[in-house]
Amino acid sequence: MGEVRPIVRVGDPVLHHPCEPVTGFDGELAALVEDMFASMYAAEGVGLAANQIGVPLRVFVYDCQDADGQPHKGVVVNPVLELPGLGERRLDTGDEGCLSVPGQYAPLPRADRATVRGFDAGGEPVVVEGTGLLARCLQHETDHLDGHLYIDRLPAKRRKQVLAAYEESTKADKAPL
Repeated sequence: MGEVRPIVRVGDPVLHHPCEPVTGFDGELAALVEDMFASMYAAEGVGLAANQIGVPLRVFVYDCQDADGQPHKGVVVNPVLELPGLGERRLDTGDEGCLSVPGQYAPLPRADRATVRGFDAGGEPVVVEGTGLLARCLQHETDHLDGHLYIDRLPAKRRKQVLAAYEESTKADKAPL
């Protein structure tokens, strides 16, 4: 079933550096994937990168719907993201959030279609093609593995607003009763 691990928050160095490629497709990787799913579900997320639980490896899990409402669940190891060419790309300007910046959301344009190529936890090749929320998730999680948070893609002023609101919310959580 996997162990629920704490989600690493913005500011932790593990979130701000590119992750290392996975080289061993073994029981240790399988256990990590189980922990990632357990942690993602406990935090009520739709995707989770390994570095969000403090493990700097190129792995992410997801469980979300595409633009047609079809559910998709899986793991991608050593993902390579592919987006439509500029002439074919349409943007989805919806809100985005992140388990590592809890409670904060901001509009962030992302390609409305995305493909990720990589491997499953057993080392078999996988290709995940997504639209809608799944496309956003594939881009968001790959960004994590490259050492970027969604807030890094926001205009500077909006990023500062999101971080200030996050800081304020964490102060409120720590306030004495």
